[in-house]
Parts: sequence; structure tokens; C-alpha cells
Amino acid sequence: MTLVHRVLSPHPIATLEEYLERGGGRGLEQARKQGPDVTIEVLRASGLRGRGGAGFPTGVKWRTVRDNASPAESTTVVVNAAEGEPGTFKDRTILRNDPYIVIEGALIAAQAMGSPQIVLAMKKSFITELERVRRAVREYEEAAFTGGIEFVVVEGPNEYLYGEETALLETIDGRYPFPRIAPPFRRGVSEVVESQGDATSDSGLSAHVEMAGPGGESEAPPALVDNVETMANVSRIIARGADWFRTEGTEKSPGTIVCTVTGSTQRHGVGEVIMGTTLREAIDEIGGGPQPGHHIRAVMTGAANAFIPESDLDTPLTYEDMAAIGSGLGSGSFIVLDETVDVVAMAAGASRFLAVESCGQCTPCKQDGLILSDLMASLCRSEAGQGELATIAKRLGTIGDRARCTLANQHQVLLNGIFERFADDVRAHVEGTAQPAEPLLVAELLTIEDGAAVVDERHREKQPDWSYDAVWSGKVPAEELDDHRAPQVLEE
Repeated sequence: MTLVHRVLSPHPIATLEEYLERGGGRGLEQARKQGPDVTIEVLRASGLRGRGGAGFPTGVKWRTVRDNASPAESTTVVVNAAEGEPGTFKDRTILRNDPYIVIEGALIAAQAMGSPQIVLAMKKSFITELERVRRAVREYEEAAFTGGIEFVVVEGPNEYLYGEETALLETIDGRYPFPRIAPPFRRGVSEVVESQGDATSDSGLSAHVEMAGPGGESEAPPALVDNVETMANVSRIIARGADWFRTEGTEKSPGTIVCTVTGSTQRHGVGEVIMGTTLREAIDEIGGGPQPGHHIRAVMTGAANAFIPESDLDTPLTYEDMAAIGSGLGSGSFIVLDETVDVVAMAAGASRFLAVESCGQCTPCKQDGLILSDLMASLCRSEAGQGELATIAKRLGTIGDRARCTLANQHQVLLNGIFERFADDVRAHVEGTAQPAEPLLVAELLTIEDGAAVVDERHREKQPDWSYDAVWSGKVPAEELDDHRAPQVLEE
């Protein structure tokens, strides 16, 4: 098995001129020639599924957004470049190597949606990527390739929930990243319907969540939100056709996927593999396999899925096969754990990450999450007994109550997977036969340099109110940040 380069260029594309010389621009030309309906149908027939985590069919999403277009306001195309899943660096790698392919995909989307504006939403800490994207946008504009479509680059906060698509839309519209109930095809970027209720009511909470009424001038415009890797696939599918895209991958998961491999491997890195490649093969090809003399015990796929045991390493990397083993493909993030890593301590670190990053709009998510985080810390320190295990089970049953986004469900899935698949490790800590351990750091990747991942060490100090104060205020972000306008959001 070798790495491929459909969307991840093996070296940086320096200029728009170089991109066009290599065949770029043909997808946009074809999209303008054939019109929106044909473009969306080609995308649907290709079987491209969103590469942001859920794997929803991209063509179906585009058709849904177009069918829900507002008669009063224009649809906005949004590129979600707010990458923050632990262990993931693939979107930033794509943008560093070839922002032009992402921008072309976004222009095709705007043409299909009849959108006058494209928003590129990134974190303000992504300095290298911001510079690359802004320069690429200027080149497109100077070359008159945009067709009059306006580009807006948004620099958002570093919070994990900023990458959740409804929270992303809240942030773009100038508020904090608190997820909405309304999906993007019902509520887009612009504030059209005023939120009612205070920050603690079920109707209003902190995000402006109400959906517009049916029909007429009051109808809210939708937004099309796709992540970087998804957009990077679009131009070549439209230029070369659905059948070309399906020459790689499987029937239900065609194409390729860009993966990040970190943890207990010989090197850390990002690489593109054909869908259907096994997890073991991807780890070997991208990460060089485990360190000499060691073996893989488990693989953590970000903070969104159950840990994968060594016995499932030969599972093909497809949405359906990963779901069949009770995990998920997610954003292609694979944190490898060898036999020297305490699986329970890693799960405790992931539990803390999710508890801290919860916004608190849904009380069970934050309250139960923090309790679970404390109990998992006690467990990996070998200080928990049967009573604590019973409390963990109880809280896992309630944490997802009334949840408006998937974060609480992620917490459930991840910890339930530990208790189901690594019961011996849990038992060893309860019985005191395992060495006590501290929760391991689980946080966003800042970069990968010389084959080594750099993790956000500062997250150790982050409080549940999203501050870095020495003492937690006792409040949650949805209460603490009661001025919903977010001054850190910048536009260009």
C-alpha cells in the first residue's frame, strides 16, 4: 500500500499559476458550463461523503440546501476550517500545501447555491494557514476567477465547539460558539429571527436557535457548510466525473481519505490513503508502525468514537466497516497507544477534554461531564471502587439528555467503549493491581514538526468556564459569557 495524492499534494503548490498549470480550474469551468442541477447530480452520483466526521453524503446535503433556499436572502457557502479534534491535522496540512483546490471547490459550491459570498472560517491561532488562504484568495480575485463572489475570512476562537457547524455559524454572525438546535439548511449565517428568552431558558439559552417561520420575507437563509477536505474533493469530481471518483475506494465509501497518525508510532504525520485500506496499513504507511520492540494495544480516533482494540486493526477504513466494529472513521484521526500507555488514563484525559469544552447550554452535558471527568481521574489513579463505577454508569445514562449537539454523545460512546472493550484494564485499577496513573493530556494538535506532533499543553490549565484563571468561577460558558457578541471574531 502506498500513499496517494488526490487532494493532498505531496509538496506545496506555490501559486495560482502553478495550480492552473497542474490542471486546476477545470472543475469550476465545467460547473459554470453545466449549471447547478447537473453539478449537484454529479456530486451525488460520485458518492462523496463529508470528510468532517459524520460522513453524510455531500450531494444530498447540497441538494437539501438548494431546495431550502430563502426567497428573501441568499445562501452562504461556509468552509469549516476550524479543525480542533484531538489528533487531527489533515485540514491544516491540505491548506498549507494547496489552498487553491479548496477555494475552487468553494467557488463551485457557491455557483451551485447561487451564493454571492463564501466564508472561510478558521481559528485565529492558525497563523500559517491564514496567510496561505488570504494570499490564495487575493490571487483568485486578481485573476478574475471569482465571478464576483465575495470572500470573507473569519478568525474565530480556539474552542473545540467552534468546529461544530451550528456553533460555527453562531460565531460567524458575531457570537460565541454555542451550538444551535436549528440545522444549517434551516438557519444559516445571518441573524434573521431574534432569539427569545434568557440564557438559561430551553427556548433561548445562549445560542440564537429559533427557526424562521414558513415562507415569505421572514424565511431565514440557509448555509452550506462543508469542511476543508470535502471541498478539496469537489473540483476534480466535477472536472473528471462521478465514475472517475469511484475508481478508488468502495461502493459505499468511494474515494480517498486524509489521515493523521500520532501517538506511539515511529513518526507522526498526515497522509492520504484509498478508502478500504486497513487501519493497520495506514498506521504503518503514515506513522511507520509501532516503535521497535512494542506493539499496538489500542487506537483512539479523536474524542468522538470508541477506542479500537488491537484485534480490530485490520478493519478497512470505510464508514460502514468502522461503524460495524462499534467505532467510527471520524476525521481520520488515529492516536496510537502501545502497551506502555494506560488506556484508562487516556480515556480519563479525553473525558476531561470533553467536559471542559462543553459549553453548558445543556446542563446534563456539562454537569454530568465534569462528574465523569473527576470519576475517571479517580479510576486511573486506582482510587475508585464499585460505588464510583455505579455512579459512572448512571451519569453515562443521563449525560445526553436534551443534548443539542453531539458532544455529550461522544462522551457516552468513548467511555462506554472503555468499559466494554477494556474491562480488564478497568478491573485492574479497581482492584489495585494496575499502577496508579494521572489522566493523560488530550488536546488539539498545534502542529507536526519533523515527524513529531505538538499538542496544546496549555489545555491542562483550561477551566470549565473556558478561562485560564487559577480558580474556576463555578459558572459554565453559556452563563459566564452572557454578552453573546464575541469581540474576538475578526473578518477580512
